[in-house]
Amino acid sequence: MSVATGTTARSDFIDFKVTRSKRNVAWTGAGALVVVAIFAYFPYVFYSGTTNLMVQGFIILTMASMWNLLAGYAGLVSVGLQAFVGLGAEFVLLLNIHNISMFTALPIAAVACGVAAVPLWWLVSRLRSGYFAIGTWVLATTVMLVIEKFSALGSGTGKPLPNTPSMSTTLLEADTYWIGLGVTVIALATVYLLLRGRVGLTLTAIRDDEVAASASGIRVGRARMLVFVIAGIGCGAAGALLAVSQLSVQPTAVFNVSWTAEMAFAVIIGGIGTIEGPILGTAVYLILQQTLASYNVWYLIILGLVAMFVVLVARRGLWGLADDYLHVRLFPVGYWLWTTDALAARSGRLPRHRRRG
Repeated sequence: MSVATGTTARSDFIDFKVTRSKRNVAWTGAGALVVVAIFAYFPYVFYSGTTNLMVQGFIILTMASMWNLLAGYAGLVSVGLQAFVGLGAEFVLLLNIHNISMFTALPIAAVACGVAAVPLWWLVSRLRSGYFAIGTWVLATTVMLVIEKFSALGSGTGKPLPNTPSMSTTLLEADTYWIGLGVTVIALATVYLLLRGRVGLTLTAIRDDEVAASASGIRVGRARMLVFVIAGIGCGAAGALLAVSQLSVQPTAVFNVSWTAEMAFAVIIGGIGTIEGPILGTAVYLILQQTLASYNVWYLIILGLVAMFVVLVARRGLWGLADDYLHVRLFPVGYWLWTTDALAARSGRLPRHRRRG
């Protein structure tokens, strides 16, 4: 049986109503604006080393949010989103070769990745679970091999951006930082608004039980395609930002599977299936990276041990662990199932001991 949001239905046992979560929505918006304003002021306070690190964080957070949207909500675990990271960087290089500013090329590259995601989705749409993961990995490798055949893009050795802005290094890094912040804010806002709407409820149903969702009339293929295209646009924007920040594009670097490893690590550590999880996971990843970078191969070993520890101790990630104790949702996107007694209690018509929801 399909239940529309905000409507009341009756089962054989009890009346119930499904409503959208409204907790902390105003506080979330106000707090987000304050945080964005603080981050926007960073280039005036910190040195370029800090802002460059923040740009790296923006790239990882954007990619992690897209991977979380695909795996945590649509139930599609991908090991090939680096295909869009690489395509986004390559599109920036191609447009810059044709005298288009790299900053102007960034949104164009993101949209182009979304367009490219449509035929790529057709190739992997029938795959599920591990087959989907391996299929996307093979697809990403194939895209990289095709790109390496174009000598105009530097073949396998890559190529620097030929038309960079004629401005001071300090101003260029500040502009790159602000654009990176804008990309991340747009990515998070898109995920939040998408999950707050009917698509969010659809994705939750698909993730929990694809067969039941399909039997209820949900168009599973269309919903998953939409999420795949959005993930392609987001990862493409991250790849374009990577090209802008490094001022060069090297295929084996931008198509490297390590990008998927980093975004998956951030999501698993922070908490899959939540918007807050990738944010917390990205912060933890950057702290570990800066702390352990000098330990060479031990750096990767320790990252793996940390991921294993979190998975065993807190299966919902660090944010899930915090939510169990603090009961705080910075980005409320869920839905509530209210019983008749709970609705009455909400309006104060029932004694407290009979209130439930």
